[in-house]
Amino acid sequence: MLRYISKRLVSLSASLIVASILIFIVIEIIPGDPAAFMLGINADPDAVEALREQLGLNASLTSRYFTWVTGLLQGEFGISYTYRVPVSELISDRIVISLPLTFYALVLSTLIAFPAGIYAASKRNSLGDVSVMGLTQLGVAIPNFWFAMLLVLVFSINLRWFSAGGFPGWDQGFFPAMKALTLPAIALALPQASILARVMRSSLLDTLSEDYIRTARAKGLNRRQALWRHALRNALIPVLTIIGLQFSFLLAGGIIIENVFYLPGLGRLVFQGITQRDLIVVRSVVILLVFAVIAVTFLVDIAYAIADPRLREGSR
Repeated sequence: MLRYISKRLVSLSASLIVASILIFIVIEIIPGDPAAFMLGINADPDAVEALREQLGLNASLTSRYFTWVTGLLQGEFGISYTYRVPVSELISDRIVISLPLTFYALVLSTLIAFPAGIYAASKRNSLGDVSVMGLTQLGVAIPNFWFAMLLVLVFSINLRWFSAGGFPGWDQGFFPAMKALTLPAIALALPQASILARVMRSSLLDTLSEDYIRTARAKGLNRRQALWRHALRNALIPVLTIIGLQFSFLLAGGIIIENVFYLPGLGRLVFQGITQRDLIVVRSVVILLVFAVIAVTFLVDIAYAIADPRLREGSR
């Protein structure tokens, strides 16, 4: 197991290094000068040049890259061009919203998808199976931002059960904060639950057709017992992959939902950084999201090895 973990750590570290280089290059080649944007189109060229020097934009690309990476290793993300505060403060203020929202949506997605996928697999080709798959197809087809606006219309405007947007802050209490995140979490979770349920059903059906399942049935287990005792664990490998990808998508891809519900999360921070040409904020948030994706991928790989010992044996 230790050898397997070491190999995965080396691979993921290399991925993070390559990602940092690509992120830096892509953001640097984006048209537009942050200093000129901050001072306006009628700014004096000398003032623009002085601001570029102050922001460190006149240094070479190599120097700026290593300065940025060195700061990241020390936990320093730089100073925001627009807000003139450390980027780490901006991120810490926003991640306490985005991260709970991501976990909330992922838990909802899993709680919906697992029973639906298992039920559909156990009732293959029945009316229940067809109904569940029809609902999941609908969930995949509906854009989450449209579904989010529908939730606001029904539960905020008509029923007045939830607020239409905004976030009261964790200092107002756990339950008011979670209530504000409920509609955004549902809007993010249902499309992902549809995908996860379909993957769960497909994986279970493939597993139920294996020889060892037929052997278990021949020894006297019924279909339900064979599913829960033998098939479910072996069907989790592709499901774990989808859950890991969904966590990454929910954390990095919630920008539209955060704008619909006016949540001051990482997604809105990136959006504002792009519109304001605050490149240091965009670069730092994106590399943080990439690190989160890589970390989740590593945890999923470990979960693979726990669920399927053959992976550890293959590594050895």
